[in-house]
Amino acid sequence: MAEWTIIGVPTSAGAHHAGLERAPAALREAGLADRLTEVGAKVTDAGDLPGATFAVDRDHPGARNAGAVIRVAREVADAVAGVLVAGGRPLVLGGDCTIILGVIAGFRQLYPDVGLAYVDGDADLGADDSPGILDSLVVAHLLGYGVPELAGLAGPPPLLKPARLAMIGADLRGLTSDQRQRLADAKVSLADSGELSADPEGTARRGLAALAGPGGPIAPLVVHFDADVVDSGDLPLGNFPHYGSGVLLAHAVRCLRLLLADPACACLVLTEVNPTYDPDGSLLDRYCAGVAAAMTE
Repeated sequence: MAEWTIIGVPTSAGAHHAGLERAPAALREAGLADRLTEVGAKVTDAGDLPGATFAVDRDHPGARNAGAVIRVAREVADAVAGVLVAGGRPLVLGGDCTIILGVIAGFRQLYPDVGLAYVDGDADLGADDSPGILDSLVVAHLLGYGVPELAGLAGPPPLLKPARLAMIGADLRGLTSDQRQRLADAKVSLADSGELSADPEGTARRGLAALAGPGGPIAPLVVHFDADVVDSGDLPLGNFPHYGSGVLLAHAVRCLRLLLADPACACLVLTEVNPTYDPDGSLLDRYCAGVAAAMTE
């Protein structure tokens, strides 16, 4: 397998508040790379992109900090494409969820049919309690809605073909009927948090099968792991609390292990880890141990 290349993206520009921009440095300090090496992964560190920090943006309530989010996404796209050209596998350390838009745009420079396993506690189609917060609108942008510069990062929208998206672990209770219909019409593969909790391996296999299609794998696969898929009662490290709606870290790890072991897997993106919630480092220690366990062959 190709060597993993760490790309740090210290950004909270698209988030609800600051803190996520500290995650790449905190994950390094917690020994993530060493843990991955211990389980047999080959890892190099390409350092951090410039990133951006959350700022109050009252002038653009419908798309807060859009300029910074767009800039960072473009930088991510170029960095990811560079790693792929060099024959590596990007391991992208965020940062808020909007970085996945740049990751997909970077893959599309070489692989137009890239697939995405989106392991996340939210459907990210937008919510009434997060108006204009762009990391709560990631899936909407992937499917071609929202800020034109984000939805069109790789050319004419959609950024990702709906059939190449598998959403795993979301709490769907907050979706509107229109949002549910949008996902149904697009035929996006969808497994909620209850399914993930009940059968982590089966949920991963069904997602992989949906992405592969009847003819088997056709393009590389990106795995996105948002810390908030894990219930805050088990690991209160995700940037936006999810109490009573997520899964256990152990369940997420079991799912991720199958996704990362798939021959098509070409990238892992880690998002929404907020180190400010972890003053003694114990939560980051558990998180890094979980990521390493997911990479264990």
